[in-house]
Amino acid sequence: MITFRRAQASDLPDIVAMLADDPLGVGREDASLPLAQGYIDAFKAIDADLHQLLAVAVEGAEVIGTLQISFLAGLSRKGGWRGQIEAVRVAGHRRSGGIGRQMVEWAVDECRARGCSLVQLTTDRSRADAHRFYESLGFTGSHLGYKKSL
Repeated sequence: MITFRRAQASDLPDIVAMLADDPLGVGREDASLPLAQGYIDAFKAIDADLHQLLAVAVEGAEVIGTLQISFLAGLSRKGGWRGQIEAVRVAGHRRSGGIGRQMVEWAVDECRARGCSLVQLTTDRSRADAHRFYESLGFTGSHLGYKKSL
């Protein structure tokens, strides 16, 4: 049975490994141990922030998925809160088994429980399979996003 929970510091190696086990992540992440201090510092900041939820999907003692939800206050939409889902990853050996669907549905439920009126996410333009996946969950490609590396 798969359960979902807030990530713990001991989950970091598994989380970073999933981020790195990806065509885009392989060039920007480093899963070697010991983990780079930046990952540890980021985890501490996320864990201390009440408007952030770094979550893991667990089966038995194995971490098999991860995602992060940022809860964003805004004035638009009559002051409605938004849930921003990021960094959705499933362990390589567990992909295509419905775990990603369960994770996103769980995240949407978490957003609803926190009073969000909207759930949003971004995905790289090159991820055609991810686009179909999110559309199958009811998301629409309604906006065009931009990023700038600093």
